[in-house]
Amino acid sequence: MELPASFVENMEKILGPELPEYLASYEKPKFMGLRVNTSKISVEEFERIQPFHSLKKVPWISNGYYYTEEDAPTKHPYYYAGLYYIQEPSAMTPASVLPVEEGDRVLDLCAAPGGKATELAARLSHTGLLVANDASASRTKALLKNLEVFGMPNILITSEMGDRLNRYFHEYFDKILIDAPCSGEGMFRKQAHMIPAWEKQGPEVFAKMQREILNQAAELLKPGGMMLYSTCTFSELENEGSVDGFLKGHPDFQLVDIPWYEGFCHGKPELVGSSFPLEKCVRLFPHKIDGEGHFLALFKKDGEQRKGEPELKKRVPKLPTELLDFLSDVRMPIELSRIQVKDTKVFLMPDGIGNCPGLRFLRSGLYMGELLKKRFEPSQAFAMVLKKEEYASVIDLPVSDERVLRYLKGETIEVEASESTGKDGWQLICVDGYPLGWGKLIRGTLRNKYFSGWRMNA
Repeated sequence: MELPASFVENMEKILGPELPEYLASYEKPKFMGLRVNTSKISVEEFERIQPFHSLKKVPWISNGYYYTEEDAPTKHPYYYAGLYYIQEPSAMTPASVLPVEEGDRVLDLCAAPGGKATELAARLSHTGLLVANDASASRTKALLKNLEVFGMPNILITSEMGDRLNRYFHEYFDKILIDAPCSGEGMFRKQAHMIPAWEKQGPEVFAKMQREILNQAAELLKPGGMMLYSTCTFSELENEGSVDGFLKGHPDFQLVDIPWYEGFCHGKPELVGSSFPLEKCVRLFPHKIDGEGHFLALFKKDGEQRKGEPELKKRVPKLPTELLDFLSDVRMPIELSRIQVKDTKVFLMPDGIGNCPGLRFLRSGLYMGELLKKRFEPSQAFAMVLKKEEYASVIDLPVSDERVLRYLKGETIEVEASESTGKDGWQLICVDGYPLGWGKLIRGTLRNKYFSGWRMNA
């Protein structure tokens, strides 16, 4: 691969005598990774049932694994069940470093396509709130799908700039993740097509954008909250330079140590002449780890951390009978006061979200389904939130059953009466105990209700 001379020159300034080792890393294989969805399955259980031949742990990610092309994890039913997400190993690091706790209000400011957002939501474990934002409205569609496949109900997906979010969420969030748009130097090894774009629009352009994003995020973070800034580039202008510039303008923010693993490298304050302890930042290089490249800086905002404001007593709305009839078979805890019916669509709203007129959003809360001619039709997203034991009528097929693939392709399948735990009607279809979607059973024939936009290609 022919790298731009100016890029190699700058890498020599960053790496010094390690430059030949770094350049040699371009001959190493590309590393592919998957990250387990711990809100659906434990790491131990995943290791017990996983079907792949060459799975190997990512040393610094507790729920991360390497795989090879022969494993083809995106073609396996467990992928459709939301048990894991495909993600490059070094890109798993930012969401693992931000110390999210259950009940937190979390913002992923540059969230699409959802690799980091799905991990943040999984760690919330259906509590608190995740606001997943991306300035590109078109990119939020993939973000929504990934969060729904993962079974996340406590979400708000927005498409705003940070200054607009500040109108609604000033000092609102406990934790913020900014995986900032960058020049992408850490991806050259994996995606050589990014090099021409770098030559046209390099670090200088992105550094200005990153500093604006950091300044906007600072307004959204609560006192005592924590913020993780990351990029997939090596440029000191975008990394240490952006952190130094931010700290100069925000004396109420301090850098926090990041948990250390073999292969991590310290930030380099000398590259930008900074007096701040930028060695607390972390750099990942492909000649040091089995992954691509990343930079991370973890900040804490001065002040006393406070959790969300006390909840007001909520009124339970009058809900349609057909919805209540369906919910009588649902054993998942649902606060009826959080249900909103908008025209014919039914949503379970997350806690902590009030009225936000003018906010551009794609989804608020869990889309439960639709009211149609005196019946309620549950959504694909509702199926993915449930556990097997949380619905009365379940058809649980082993992964070896050929009907699983047929179901995922949208076909009608035949089912024995003994294979359902309930009566005819709506069935939660599972593979090895993990929900895939809905079907409607009528005298041994299962009408396929798997969402057409998610179907497996024939």
